[in-house]
Amino acid sequence: MNTAYPFPNARLLIFAKAPVPGRVKTRLAGRLGTRGAAVLYRQLLRRTLRIAYTARLCPIELWCAPDARHGFFGACRREYGAQLRRQCAGDLGRRMNHALNRTLAAGHPAVLIGGDCASLGEAELRAAFGLLAAGHAAVLGPAMDGGYVLIGLNRSCPTLFRGIAWSTPAVLATTRRRLQRTGMTWAELPPGWDVDTPADLWHLRRSPARSIHHR
Repeated sequence: MNTAYPFPNARLLIFAKAPVPGRVKTRLAGRLGTRGAAVLYRQLLRRTLRIAYTARLCPIELWCAPDARHGFFGACRREYGAQLRRQCAGDLGRRMNHALNRTLAAGHPAVLIGGDCASLGEAELRAAFGLLAAGHAAVLGPAMDGGYVLIGLNRSCPTLFRGIAWSTPAVLATTRRRLQRTGMTWAELPPGWDVDTPADLWHLRRSPARSIHHR
């Protein structure tokens, strides 16, 4: 066990897609072009990895789609020490459930984020791991669009991700209800956002002071 990490037993799981033009940040392609959108995605993912690598909170795993063979992922492994994993097939819920359950089954509390969640910095990641270490069964990072930019678990909850209408404003509310029904205690970070539109970058530059809420 690497004692250089403050949370050596935990794992940070970063979901990422191969940065292929026309496959990533498609909602920005009208303004940036498909290649420009792919370049932005690479920059966002590198930013996320750089923050995680510099913070040295715990080992990093980069969960890649459709697989880990793209050369960009190999570069990320070399530069940031991230272990590469392959996302399974299926919708977002199935893929998150698989990644989290595999990690939890190995005895590691896990925090999962997307590679393009530019509102997340070292403070938010440290807070998420700290809340899990303090005994919360789960931690959520709500998103301003009604979803979430971060989820962390101390134990498995397979029903948490089933049958959710992803990319809708109901995601966060549904997740809260399911956590409550299972009796899992959870904490929430301040609201954040990922970068899908030009407005998201505007929000990032003008982010307000934040606090953490427990439930």
